[in-house]
Amino acid sequence: MIPFLDLGAAYRELKTEIDAAIHRVIDSGWYILGPEVDAFEAEWATYCDAKHSVGLANGLDALVLALRSLDVGPGDEVIVPSNTYIATWLAVSTVGAKPIPVEPDPDTHNIDTTLIAPAITRRTKVILPVHLYGQPADMDPILDLARKHGIAVVEDAAQAHGARYKGKRIGAHSDVVCWSFYPGKNLGALGDGGAITTNRADLADRIRVLRNYGSRVKYVNEVQGVNSRLDPIQAAVLRVKLRHLDNWTERRRTIADHYNSALQDTGLKLTNVPIWADPVWHLYVVRSPNRDVLQKHLMDNDVGTLIHYPIPPHMQKAYSELQLDPEALPVARDLAKEVLSLPIGPQLLPEDVTHVINAIRDLT
Repeated sequence: MIPFLDLGAAYRELKTEIDAAIHRVIDSGWYILGPEVDAFEAEWATYCDAKHSVGLANGLDALVLALRSLDVGPGDEVIVPSNTYIATWLAVSTVGAKPIPVEPDPDTHNIDTTLIAPAITRRTKVILPVHLYGQPADMDPILDLARKHGIAVVEDAAQAHGARYKGKRIGAHSDVVCWSFYPGKNLGALGDGGAITTNRADLADRIRVLRNYGSRVKYVNEVQGVNSRLDPIQAAVLRVKLRHLDNWTERRRTIADHYNSALQDTGLKLTNVPIWADPVWHLYVVRSPNRDVLQKHLMDNDVGTLIHYPIPPHMQKAYSELQLDPEALPVARDLAKEVLSLPIGPQLLPEDVTHVINAIRDLT
């Protein structure tokens, strides 16, 4: 069986380094924040071409605390993609604001920047694009709109570790960039983890305080904060993996190139990559009107796949109070019916890629 993603293989490749890093933390006796987290934050900021990084407990907390640092709250609106993982919307709801969905470009699956301006109202506080599948959203039009209207931009880069937009790494284009280090991400921990990067010292400072019970001095609480601190063991693991991230990204690109070439004439719709985008292929997503048939055929041929995402946020029971008609966001609805993610992990063997391609071509 070819798994969709083999996390065990990633660990085994770096086992010696990862085990040494974990034991370093255990032997140090420092198990909350401390030098290991400080070191990762500095290394991650440098990698992202950002001035500041703050390690957090997970990607959702990164989004929530980014919004809180910008004073987003009840009565405010945040523009979000209609096509994304629900965490993007949940962050907005958690701070008491209202998510305002904007449809994706059906060719890239990222937010359609031409549809953002009509969604802006006097209540709009933030535009929150997602770099979906590891492909950058078109940031320049988004940033231009934000400056014109005096609103902030927060990026959901949970899938875009190392991606570049017009030659510059994702990490500091906007006010705050939010990261997840969930195990399945391109840069994944051995559990939950997250971070923000930014060039704004004021926002980095606010998020550092918010993540630690609203305190920078023990028992002195400036604001009502939370407990959302990157674990030092996870920071140590991430420091190891960060040294290998670019190499692993190149392996993903090689697989994506192979898929792109071999699947052109299969009838599947492939995700378009604009000339200005340098994606990191967190996911390789194809579209098919017969998606369920294709997925079953691949499973029958020992190929694991996943659907990202089978139910768009506006059709989830969690957002029934918004009373959004499924027909109101037809592009997100249709993508949910047609998308299928193929195996593309950096440990995937060339013969496995060939097997996936042959299985698809046998059906199509």
